[in-house]
Amino acid sequence: MNIRLKFLGGARSVTGSKYLLEIGSRKILIDCGLFQGHKDLRLRNWDALPVDANTIDTIILTHAHIDHSGYLPKIVKEGFHGIIHCTTATAGLLEIMLMDAAKLQEEEAGFAKKKGYSRHENPLPLFDTSDAEAALALIKGHHYKHTIEVAEGVSATFFNAGHILGSAIVVLEIQGKSQTKKIVFSGDLGRYDRPILQNPEVISEADILLVESTYGDRVNENEGMEDRFAELINQALERDGCLLIPAFAVGRTQLLLHYFKTFMEARKIPEVPIYVDSPMAISTTALYQQYPEYHKLSKKELSAPSIFDYPHIKYYRSQEASVSLNSLEKNAIIISASGMCTGGRILHHMYHRLPKRNDTLLFVGYQAEGTRGRRILNGEPTIRIFGIDVPVRCHIEHLDGLSAHADKNELLKWLRNFQQPPKMTFITHGEETCALSFSDTIKNELGWSNVYIPEYLESFELFAGV
Repeated sequence: MNIRLKFLGGARSVTGSKYLLEIGSRKILIDCGLFQGHKDLRLRNWDALPVDANTIDTIILTHAHIDHSGYLPKIVKEGFHGIIHCTTATAGLLEIMLMDAAKLQEEEAGFAKKKGYSRHENPLPLFDTSDAEAALALIKGHHYKHTIEVAEGVSATFFNAGHILGSAIVVLEIQGKSQTKKIVFSGDLGRYDRPILQNPEVISEADILLVESTYGDRVNENEGMEDRFAELINQALERDGCLLIPAFAVGRTQLLLHYFKTFMEARKIPEVPIYVDSPMAISTTALYQQYPEYHKLSKKELSAPSIFDYPHIKYYRSQEASVSLNSLEKNAIIISASGMCTGGRILHHMYHRLPKRNDTLLFVGYQAEGTRGRRILNGEPTIRIFGIDVPVRCHIEHLDGLSAHADKNELLKWLRNFQQPPKMTFITHGEETCALSFSDTIKNELGWSNVYIPEYLESFELFAGV
């Protein structure tokens, strides 16, 4: 039995994670994400999958972020009909996120047709709500550390990755004729000693390892991060404007609310209204009560009123309520998705607030190459939104310390748990410069030699005649 690995995404980029494992005649796909960022990456979403979807036996997800799960409705549309395995909390998140992603696809196609800024006469969504519903029907959730058989002779175990609610390190064990091989997929690794989530769990051995490298070339702000965050908030409010924060609905928004409550109670920042304008973020916040085993918040912190029910936090679901925020001139904080400004309600807020000199746009998460967020951080004077070039006149700020991704030192801390180097280590889910830098770091600091940075669609033979 031969075992091969093909990289259908997440190779020299931070999006579109898809890793096809071929074990003899069986095919297992680990992660099933959408490409985001540069146009040439996004166009891959519209291409036919490089493998017949109908031939894939099962899919295993590390977590619910769209760059790891958002292609599920499309792959089901293309013919996949097997089981989709993930943690129970990821399953809960996917019920929210896939439907939201489908509605966004439908709304953006409809808006493009109405405004006439698509080059297609009748722009269509990549997938629709019926495709999302079909994908959700195939999902099966599992608890951490509960080993399941995903194919004949192949078992999977999920371990806490500490990245978002339900995020997992996936450990596959493949039973051959005379030996067992272990393949570890890090997924996205979280940070250490964070307020809400547990640390990434220790994995000590692997024959083959895939490790992410989103922040593989840098160390995030840690020392004094909270003081710096409070300072940025105060500076924004002192400008007599509003503070707009693009934030991922899953994980980042909840962490922000924790800090806002903490800062206000400590009188580090003024008591101003905080508007959470993201229906998905609101629904996601409720899941923390439903899945208490996936975080370290206490029952007291989650009981009414919970840390997410602070009197100054206003949750806005309706479109009408969202539009009403355009009239706010000062002394308000608005949190909206998506975190990289690729779609969703944040675009409407940016359309209205980027030209305002007193307003502040604060980035608190990773901005992939080619996204609006990265282009703004790079200093572009105008940003195209809804087919219109919007001038960027507001204040732009960036805070790395709130990222849910492990930085270079934290990735190394996790890797040092391995008792011996894997036979092969693949650097994934990182822009090329980050992956190259992290590969050098692993070789120099850990002394590992067989480290690879795969290309898109590149295949590797992991084992022959197992």
